[in-house]
Amino acid sequence: MRILAILSQSLIGADLAVRLRNEGHDIRVFIDSELQGECLNGMVEKSEDWRKDLEWVGREGLIIFDDVEYGEAQDRLRQDGFSVVGGSIGSDRLELDRAFGQKVFSQFGMGVTELLSFSNADEAIRFVSEQGGVWVVKQSDHQSTLNYVGMMPDGSDVLSILDHYKHLGIKNIALQRKLTGVEVAVGRFFNGVDWVGPACINFEHKPLFNGNIGPMTGEMGTLMWYEAAEESRLFQEVLAKLKPYFQEVRFKGYADINCIVNDEGVWPLEATMRFGCPTIHLQAALHLSPWGEFLKALADGKAYDLQCKTEYGIVVSLAVPPFPFFSYTRIDPEHLLGGVDVFLKKPLSKDEQSRLCFQQTRLENGRYRIAGVTGELAFITGTGVTVDAARAQAYDLVENIIVPKMFYRTDIGEKFLNEDSEILRNLGWIR
Repeated sequence: MRILAILSQSLIGADLAVRLRNEGHDIRVFIDSELQGECLNGMVEKSEDWRKDLEWVGREGLIIFDDVEYGEAQDRLRQDGFSVVGGSIGSDRLELDRAFGQKVFSQFGMGVTELLSFSNADEAIRFVSEQGGVWVVKQSDHQSTLNYVGMMPDGSDVLSILDHYKHLGIKNIALQRKLTGVEVAVGRFFNGVDWVGPACINFEHKPLFNGNIGPMTGEMGTLMWYEAAEESRLFQEVLAKLKPYFQEVRFKGYADINCIVNDEGVWPLEATMRFGCPTIHLQAALHLSPWGEFLKALADGKAYDLQCKTEYGIVVSLAVPPFPFFSYTRIDPEHLLGGVDVFLKKPLSKDEQSRLCFQQTRLENGRYRIAGVTGELAFITGTGVTVDAARAQAYDLVENIIVPKMFYRTDIGEKFLNEDSEILRNLGWIR
């Protein structure tokens, strides 16, 4: 099958594109960023202009978008008869406009917490100065390093961060009342008409350092498993309620809702209406069904019996400078490691190769080298019948990889083992 993959500057679908090529599909990849253009060189065939390749992929092929903000193009392509996996105008808004997302959650019967949107930092500063309290600072885009979880009861730390953002000229700021509890997300695939496959329960690890210390990142790792959606309380009380909305906006892809669970119930925080990163890498480790066949069924609105392992999955993010303090517009060559080699202590088995998911690399003269500008090098996955077994498999592979200045967290999944699993079981959210 011919496949045209449009990857955003975040390169969420980089590993997916390589897997589709390995499945035998004829794939072309367009990277929507000049600064990230070297990524995947030597690994997949590149497209210089995805619109010019529409005739090549045709209406019998498959078009994949890995990120939000392409909704208008996706809606138009579907109207023109193309098979498209990804979002729509309506699903993009659910993720990018946090206040709108909370309104939709409430409309479909979910509990919501207070969230306010401000067009500039001055408005947010005035509000916190008057109200006080503990707030979470968010942006309605992918700049996750700008997010901040307040700790001071009077809001003074949030005010300090907002004043800093004011001097940086940052706008479109959202404030959400801080909740206490267990943070957990639930996701599932949707084909425009109905759900496909089991429910995906996952736990993000966003802070940079072990113990959830340090600045927020896109993601430093995830714990995940699949369970029958019909038996999942979290799915039934959160994501399942949005089915009419997904049908209305013609969403065809992966949807995920991040929540806080506590004694008072479940509180949806935000929607991810695209492939998750690194959720998609864990899904690759847990899926038994071929990606091309599955995604084509999603795009065509067909039912599909998605086969998955009944195991836990762990994914660990491998990063190098300048991560997480990168920019897509202001590049400092001194901090980039472009061209530095990826070394292996010993050759990889076929299974280990499948669990090493490159994100920002290129293949040159038989060697993988760092490419791109954000330092998001690769993701390592492991699976097992227990969380400990999945952790061991993932970190055993991490130990085999050497890249100058590489860093990663060593505690992915530990908080679930030590705290969250008991709380969620006692509250009846997992078995």
